Amino acid sequence: MLNIALIEPEIPQNTGNIARTCAVTGARLHLVRPLGFEIDDTKLKRAGLDYWHMLDITYYDNLEDFLAHKPGPCFYVSSKAQHAYTAVTYPPDACLVFGKETAGLPEKLLYDHEKDCVRLPMRSQARCLNLSNAVAIGSYEVLRPCNFAGLESAGHLRQYEWGV
Repeated sequence: MLNIALIEPEIPQNTGNIARTCAVTGARLHLVRPLGFEIDDTKLKRAGLDYWHMLDITYYDNLEDFLAHKPGPCFYVSSKAQHAYTAVTYPPDACLVFGKETAGLPEKLLYDHEKDCVRLPMRSQARCLNLSNAVAIGSYEVLRPCNFAGLESAGHLRQYEWGV
C-alpha cells in the first residue's frame, strides 16, 4: 500500500486535498507535527470533502519519530533533488515524503538520503509546484506500474451506457 508522508504541513487546504488523493487511491496518510493548523480546521475538512471516513492516518510527534517508525522504503520528493521521479522503480509499499510548503524538506535529510531523493522536473525560474499537485503526480506514478491495482479503471455515465 502506498504511503504519503507530510512533514510539518502548514496549509490546511493542501492537506485536505492530499487527504482526498489518499482516500481515492487507498494510500495511507502520515502527518508529522507540528502542523500549521488544527485537524478540525474547517478549511481542511472542506478541501477533503466527505472522504475523511475513508482515510487511514498516522500522526507522529516530530521528524525523528517518523524516521524511527517510517512505513516502507521512503523516497524524498524535493525541488532540490537531482533525479527525476520517473527514474525510480517504486515498490508498492513506497512512502513518498514531502516537506512543508514554505521550506520543503530539511537539507540534511536530503543529503543523508541522496539516492532516495526525487524531483518533479520544472522550469528553472519556478521555485516549486503546489504541494497537493506534487503529491497527486507522485502517487499515480507509484501506482502506475502495478496497473492501479485495487482502483476502478473504468468510469460510468449516469444517464447512458458506454458502447451502446
